[in-house]
Amino acid sequence: MTKLKTTYMGLELKNPLILGACNLTLDLDTARKIEAAGIGAIVFKSLFEEQINLESLQMEDEMSEYAERNAEMVSLFPNLEHAGPTEHLDKLASLKKALSIPVIGSLNCVNHSTWVEYAQQMEQTGIDALELNFYANPKDKNQSAEDIEKEQLEILKEVKAKVKIPVSVKLSFFYTNPLQIVNQMDKAGVEGFVLFNRLFQPDIDIDKKDLYSPFNLSQLGDYKLPLRYAGLLYKQVKGDICANTGVFTGEDVVRMLLAGAQAVQIVSTVYKNKIPQITAMLGDLEKWMDKNKFASIDDFRGKVAKVNTKDPFAYRRAQYVDLLMKPVDVMKKYPQV
Repeated sequence: MTKLKTTYMGLELKNPLILGACNLTLDLDTARKIEAAGIGAIVFKSLFEEQINLESLQMEDEMSEYAERNAEMVSLFPNLEHAGPTEHLDKLASLKKALSIPVIGSLNCVNHSTWVEYAQQMEQTGIDALELNFYANPKDKNQSAEDIEKEQLEILKEVKAKVKIPVSVKLSFFYTNPLQIVNQMDKAGVEGFVLFNRLFQPDIDIDKKDLYSPFNLSQLGDYKLPLRYAGLLYKQVKGDICANTGVFTGEDVVRMLLAGAQAVQIVSTVYKNKIPQITAMLGDLEKWMDKNKFASIDDFRGKVAKVNTKDPFAYRRAQYVDLLMKPVDVMKKYPQV
């Protein structure tokens, strides 16, 4: 796969396919199969501070349930300190030792100081890079967008100052101007941008009349938003762009690379189409390159980015303008409307 080689955050990858953070790599045998299928790198499941805090509270509640029933039972259920992120870190270290490809840690915290603390602990596992999962879930109507962005920038700078491995940020598309926050984080020295975070939202079971959390996988065609921003940011920032969400096929990978992405992250297509899909996607990418006589990915990366296109509407309001200018074509395509 020499012709598929690329770099991401300074890491040498045999190809631009990265398995995004998910549960698939919790099992080492599965992780080895994913590596054997040809994946270029793996992002381990995110370490969520909220999950650790919840487990700690549950454990404390369970251990103290009978503590004060009578004097004889007090010593039977001693207070035990929760292990914190130890279990997650052990699994991360085991994965790194089991694989020969780059392993990237993923982190999402609540408290400002914990970001730095956990980032340092994750670095000590031997991982090759760290992904900061900046998923902000606003709960206070008085908190401004500026405050959220300022805090994220401060966290990024503090983490960068404390760890030596490359750091990327995984962002949502809910910023008022994603290009501005990317530019600010780029100036802070971040090595990569993952666009965009796949957000899991609650749903309502109308029969039980209750909330539940469905497993929301990406759908075909969901790649269009990250593709647009990859095309806008190509050659505009120093950090590498990694396109995420809705990348299902080799053709989708080609699209992202043409837009200017340095790499892509995949998850949903592996869940839906199983591990062999990785090999199929790489095969399709290589066939396309052969057909178009490209010897390497660098030969065509960014060819359809904003800086390389003459179409004034391509990365502005492309679909909207296209619909306005060609209403007859739309009606012909959907005559039943």
